[in-house]
Amino acid sequence: MGIALLLAGVLYPAPQARAQGCAAVDVVVARGTTEPGYLGSAVGDPLYADLQRRLPMSLSGYRVNYPADLTNVGSVGDGSGDLVAHLANQAAACPDQRFVVVGYSQGAAVVHTVLGTGPTGGIPGAVRLNGALGSRISVVLLFGDPLRLAGWGVPAQFATRTANFCAPGDPVCAGGLNPAAHVSYGGDFVAAADFTASRL
Repeated sequence: MGIALLLAGVLYPAPQARAQGCAAVDVVVARGTTEPGYLGSAVGDPLYADLQRRLPMSLSGYRVNYPADLTNVGSVGDGSGDLVAHLANQAAACPDQRFVVVGYSQGAAVVHTVLGTGPTGGIPGAVRLNGALGSRISVVLLFGDPLRLAGWGVPAQFATRTANFCAPGDPVCAGGLNPAAHVSYGGDFVAAADFTASRL
């Protein structure tokens, strides 16, 4: 019987041995509400493609497994648990692997919860990183971040590793009146990829 990892008071299955090598960088994406696509058609999938073109190292991609449903009160908490479990398992299986964590819209709230941003502690089922695991995150990329509208940023230890993109007129992060702006982040992917390259 496999051992388990204890993280933030929650037991997670221990990682299984892998026949394949570990990518240098694992891109972990929490997609937006009901967003289609593997990593998310509006942000995650096209951003991952740009990162593959820009970064001179091997990449893997992981889709955070959570409902991404605003009607589900446990959605963000479920996402935080899955994201932390994935990071813990990968960190144990791949000791040299670094992480790029991406959150779009509701997915940005999942990332904030994992990082421990102030108001997210009251989210049902919230799971936060421990310090050692947090040090493995090289980059945080946020798009259409609802906590930005409320004036919240990431905790100080992640500030220099974080880029937060908010399109003008986006009602979710800027309080604007243009819903189309919330799905218009394609123009930011080159800047996001450059920011990521500068921190890896």
